[in-house]
Amino acid sequence: MALIITDECINCDVCEPECPNDAISPGDEIYVIDPDRCTECVGHYDEPQCVAVCPVDCIPKDPERVESKAELQLKYEALMAQS
Repeated sequence: MALIITDECINCDVCEPECPNDAISPGDEIYVIDPDRCTECVGHYDEPQCVAVCPVDCIPKDPERVESKAELQLKYEALMAQS
């Protein structure tokens, strides 16, 4: 699954620099996660770094984007091939 940022986001700016895939960016009102770039840090870390640093716990899994760990790994590999 990709992750999403909910409207509880306080725009504290700590998640964006932690994302190894550059999937997080400022949105109109809160930060947003590009689901095509989010691998939940699979390939980089054991846990999503944005979730680890978020002070308000506003980054759940996106129920609209169900992906297995294997699918996230393939997405990671595709992103690394583009770099």
